[in-house]
Amino acid sequence: MCARRFLIVIFVLTLLVAAGAFAIYQWGGRVLIEQAVPTGRFEAAEAGTGPDYADAKNWLARPGKPDAPSRWLPNGFARQPAGRAVVFYIHPTTYLQRDRWNAPLQINGDTEFRTRLFAQSQASAFNGAGEIWAPRYRQAAFGAFLLNSEDAQKALDLAYADVSAAFTRFLSEAGDRPIILAGHSQGALHLSRLLREHNVNMKGRLVAAYVAGWPISTTADLPSFAMAPCAAADQTGCVLSWLSFGDPANPELVLNAYEESAGFSGAERRREDLLCVNPLTGTRNGVAPPEVNPGTLVPTANLRSAALVPGRVGARCEKGLLLLEGDIPALGPYVLPGNNYHVYDYALFWAAIRADAERRLAAWKR
Repeated sequence: MCARRFLIVIFVLTLLVAAGAFAIYQWGGRVLIEQAVPTGRFEAAEAGTGPDYADAKNWLARPGKPDAPSRWLPNGFARQPAGRAVVFYIHPTTYLQRDRWNAPLQINGDTEFRTRLFAQSQASAFNGAGEIWAPRYRQAAFGAFLLNSEDAQKALDLAYADVSAAFTRFLSEAGDRPIILAGHSQGALHLSRLLREHNVNMKGRLVAAYVAGWPISTTADLPSFAMAPCAAADQTGCVLSWLSFGDPANPELVLNAYEESAGFSGAERRREDLLCVNPLTGTRNGVAPPEVNPGTLVPTANLRSAALVPGRVGARCEKGLLLLEGDIPALGPYVLPGNNYHVYDYALFWAAIRADAERRLAAWKR
C-alpha cells in the first residue's frame, strides 16, 4: 500500500472519522444531522449476519496475517522482536455513508482503505509489545453519533456485540499471555464496555487499557470497570485515557455534552471527575516538558512517508484535559474547534505510547 496514500488519509480523512464521536458536541446543527444521519430506521439485517471470528478474514490483524496493517512502522524505526503480550485493538469509525446504521462486515473501497490506514497509524504503536488482534466489526455509521435515539443506540449495541464476540475468541486463543487493550473514538467507547463486561475474564492478565479519545469519569465510569487509573509509569492492570487540547483550550461544547450524559454506573458525569493520564509520564494528572517526548508521528514534506520527531510536544493534565505545550509540528489542518487535537491523540505521543506499553509489560512480567 502506498505510503503517500497512507499519510494523505491519516491527515485528511482522520478528521471525518474522529469527528464522528464529537461532531454534535463541536458543531451541532440541523444541517449536520440531515447530511450525516442514516436514512430510515435501524434494521439489523441490513448489516448482514454476524461474523465468525474463527475465520481469519474477519480480522484486520491477527497472528499469521502477513499483510496486517498494524505491522507498519515509521521511517527509520527498526523493527525489533515483539514482546510476549497479546494486544486487542478496536479501530475508530470509518463508515461515512448514510445508507444504513451499521457498516457491513466485508467492506471495500474508501471504507476499507480508511479502516486499514487507521489500524496502521494507531495499532502500530503496540507492535513492539506483542501480537496484535484487530477485529473487523459491523461498526456504527458516522451519523449514529449525532443523535441520542433508539436507532442510534441499537446501532452501537450491534457494533459492540461483534467486538465482544471477537474479544471472546481472542481470549480463547491468547492462552495465559499478558493482555493490552487499545482503542480510539468509537473503538474506545466499545473498549470501555469491554472493561465493564469482560474484566473478570482477564483474571489479572491485563497490562493496561488505552481508552484514548473518549471521556472517562473517575466516579461514574471507572467503578464499573473495577480498575484504577494509572498512577505510576510501571503500574499494571490500570486505565489510561486522555483528551488532547491545545492551550488555550475551549472545551465547553465537549464538556457540556459530557456532563449531560450518565456514566456507565448510572451516576452523573462531572467535569471535575474527568480522567486524564498523561501518555508522556504514564501517570494520572502528569506534567511533562517537550524534551521528554520521544517522538510525534508527522508526515514528511512530500507526504510520501512518516517520521518521528522527538522533543517538540509536551503536555500537562489540567482540569481533566491533556493540554499541549511546546513547538507542535505541522500535523495537518484538522484541529477541531476549541483547539481540540482529538484527531491526533495517538500521533502526538506515538513513541511515548509505544514505550509506555513495553514498560508496563516488563513490570507485569516482574
